[in-house]
Amino acid sequence: MAETHVLFVEDDDVIREATQLALERDGFVVTAMPDGLSGLEAFRSNQPDIALLDVMVPGIDGVSLCRRIRDESTVPVIMLSARADSIDVVLGLEAGADDYVTKPFDGAVLVARIRAVLRRFGHAGGPAGGPEGGLGPDGGLLVFGDLEVDTEGMEVRKDGEPVGLTPTEMRLLLEFSSAPGTVLSRDQLLERVWDYGWGGDTRVVDVHVQRLRTKIGQDRIETVRGFGYKLKA
Repeated sequence: MAETHVLFVEDDDVIREATQLALERDGFVVTAMPDGLSGLEAFRSNQPDIALLDVMVPGIDGVSLCRRIRDESTVPVIMLSARADSIDVVLGLEAGADDYVTKPFDGAVLVARIRAVLRRFGHAGGPAGGPEGGLGPDGGLLVFGDLEVDTEGMEVRKDGEPVGLTPTEMRLLLEFSSAPGTVLSRDQLLERVWDYGWGGDTRVVDVHVQRLRTKIGQDRIETVRGFGYKLKA
C-alpha cells in the first residue's frame, strides 16, 4: 500500500518539527514548510495526498494558500487555527478547506482527522462512494430538475454542463440526493460526510452547504430552520 504524503505548512519551528515527527511515526511521509510561498512550491512539485495549512503563516497566509491549492486541485485540505471561534476558521472553509483542527491539538486527534478526511476522499473517488439506494430508472443517474447526479461516475451536471465539486462537496450532495425532500440535521451530516462520531462544529456543514449551493443553485438545497437542510426534489 502506497504511503500517504502530507504537506504541512507551519511557521512555528517547534510545532512544525514535533508534528512532523508525530505524523512520521504514524507512517505518513511529510513535507514540512515554514511559509506559504515554499508551501505552494512544495505542493506543485510534490503533489501531496493531503495538505495541513496553518492559518497564520508568512508570505502567503494559509487561507490564500488554500485558495491557490483549490484553484489547481481537489486534494483534501485541513486548516489549523489557534482559535476555534476565529473568523479565520470560516474564511478557511470558504476558501475550499475540507476541515479544520484547533491548536493546540493532540497528535492522535490530528491523525484521526487526517485519516477521516482521507477515507472520505477515497469513498468519493469511486463507485462505492455514494449512499445506497435512491437510484432512478437510469441506474446511477439521479435527476432533480436541471440537476443530474451520476452516482456511479461521480459526475454532476447542471443544465447539461459539468459541475466541478470537491470530494467533500460530492459526498454532501450524495447524502442529500439519496433522500430528496428529507431533512438532514447538521449532526447527521457531520457523522455521514465528515465521519465525526461526536458532535463537531456545525460551521463546517453550513459553509460547505453554501459552497454547494453556489455550484448547483441557491434554491436547490433548502434550509429548514431549527432542523437542518433538505434537497428539493
